[in-house]
Amino acid sequence: MSRGVAASRGGGADRAPGPASGPAGPASGPAGPASGPAATLAWLITGDEPTLVSEAVGEVVKELVGDTDRSLVVEDYSGDDVDLRAVADACLTPPFLSDRRVVVVRDAGRFPADQLQALVSYLEHPLPTSRLVVAGGGGQLPAKFVNGFKQSPAARVVATDVGAREAHGWLTERLGRAPVKLDREAAALLEAHLGEDFSRLGALLAVLEAAYGRGARVGRAELAPYLGQPGAVPPWDLTDAIDRGDTELALRLLHRLSDAGGRHPLVVLAILHRHFGNILRVQSPTVASEADAAAALGIAKGRSTFPAKKALDAARRLGPAGAGDAITALADAELALKGKLDWEPLWVLEVLIARLCRLSRAARSSAGARGRAGARRAAPAGRAGRTVVPRER
Repeated sequence: MSRGVAASRGGGADRAPGPASGPAGPASGPAGPASGPAATLAWLITGDEPTLVSEAVGEVVKELVGDTDRSLVVEDYSGDDVDLRAVADACLTPPFLSDRRVVVVRDAGRFPADQLQALVSYLEHPLPTSRLVVAGGGGQLPAKFVNGFKQSPAARVVATDVGAREAHGWLTERLGRAPVKLDREAAALLEAHLGEDFSRLGALLAVLEAAYGRGARVGRAELAPYLGQPGAVPPWDLTDAIDRGDTELALRLLHRLSDAGGRHPLVVLAILHRHFGNILRVQSPTVASEADAAAALGIAKGRSTFPAKKALDAARRLGPAGAGDAITALADAELALKGKLDWEPLWVLEVLIARLCRLSRAARSSAGARGRAGARRAAPAGRAGRTVVPRER
């Protein structure tokens, strides 16, 4: 938890916050037949979260239908006995009692590649009066099928996964067009509470609309009763809290990873192993800069070196002894999780988190003491390390 929205059309790709914003676009001609070589006639909606995929499909279809009677325009294929050749034939059939036909195929991942080929073949000569909307889900979409949509000038790929970097912008965009208006404090509380569980946002906004009315202003106090269980958080929130030595916050984040995030205890342990393993790998006299640390961690050129900077800063704080103690604590926890201690797995992780936070606090305290001692040694002679300024006579 990554999920921002990417739109890829005709082999290109753009990334923008928000769920499939402007799904049809001016070239799509949702109110009538498309015209021109840039017209979008097909959409492929992808993503790992079914709720976000469904919401994006709903937005695309809503804009394509416009003010027309939906029953005259939309053909929705979602059953178990869908024949994709029949779907392609439907796309090639001129509309009846309307000026367009919107064909929707759901859970396309359940179909084998050879059957999906019928839709890719349709994209070679799409009918200008038809709009094809294919929703992922039900399994992994074949790469060849996805590439067929990316390479078609008449198709657009919309990815509903929201990455960590896009999360704030994605949420801000959604709240900007929500049926209720959250003030700044309420929006900040909602963002912190949802974590990576963006799929809960739509239902929560609908509940707030039902409770307070459309257009209502919602503050922190009005929002709080409807939040429910905190959502999952990205793993680096936990490791950042450990690096700061914040035991209380780290334990809260551990529970959010384990409960809302559904992470197995061994998966959480692997996250911590990777974090402190990186710290240990840059514990070397030959690693003196961020670039050196990136090379030691195998970060490819052109990729962000921020993880290397974090590892190097932590390594300098902990020192070789502190990093070694952290690895020992991780090894003890791994043995306990694999049966050495008859403890609940969560108890083992809680003790581990507390030990790691204590190491971080001790390292920060020691670094602070060294800094103060160095400052005193560097200061000119004088009482309590203060500079003595001669008085004029």
